Amino acid sequence: MGGATGSKRVPRAVREQQMLDAGVRAFARSGYQNASMDDIAELAGVSKPLVYLYLNSKDELFTACIRREAAALVTAVRAAVERDAPADRQLWSGLSGFFAHTAEHPDGWTLLHVQARTQGRSFAREVVAMRAEIVEFVTQLIGAAAREQARGAARARTLAGTEVSGLAHALVGAAESLADWTADGRAGGPSAKEAAATLMNFAWAGLGNLLQGQGWSSERAG
Repeated sequence: MGGATGSKRVPRAVREQQMLDAGVRAFARSGYQNASMDDIAELAGVSKPLVYLYLNSKDELFTACIRREAAALVTAVRAAVERDAPADRQLWSGLSGFFAHTAEHPDGWTLLHVQARTQGRSFAREVVAMRAEIVEFVTQLIGAAAREQARGAARARTLAGTEVSGLAHALVGAAESLADWTADGRAGGPSAKEAAATLMNFAWAGLGNLLQGQGWSSERAG
C-alpha cells in the first residue's frame, strides 16, 4: 500500500527509472530466471501491479534494462573520447571511458555481458546491436590513428579495410574480457586507466609494426 500510494507523488519517468535500477540489480545478481517481479518491486519500493502497469511483463522489463544499459555504455564511450586530441589519445580516452563505466556499473555490465547473451535470441540481439555500434566507432578511431601514424612514418603502408575492421573487433573483444576483471571489484585488479593502458600497449605497438610492414607471418613460424 505504501509503495502504491507513494508512487502518486513520484513522476512516472522517475518511478520507471527506479524500476529499471531494481531490474538491473536483480537480473545481474540473481539471473533472469531466478529474479522475480516480487523481488524487483520490493527493490524499487513499489507494488508488483505497478511494475506490470509500467513495463507489462518480465520480458519487457528485461529488454528495457538491456536497452538502457547498452545506451549508457555507448554514450559513456563516445563522451570520453577527446575529440581534438591526437588519434592515439582519442583511442586511449575511449578505452578509459569504457573501463570506467563498466567498473562503476558492474551490475549493468553483468546484465549486458552475461545475462542478456544467455537468455534467448531476442535479448542477445540487443547486445549484438550495441556491440556493432561500439565496433564501428572503434573502427573509425583505429582508421584515423593508422592514417595519422602513417603520415609520420618513413616506410608506412596503408592498412586494408579488413585489417582495420579486424583490429577493431579484436580490441573490443579484448576490452570486454578485461572489463570482467575491472568490474569484478577484487583488490589488486587494474584501474580503468591501467586497463586502457594495457590494451594500448598491446594494440598500439602492433599497429606500429603493421604500418612499418613488420606484421607477423606464418612463414616465420615454420
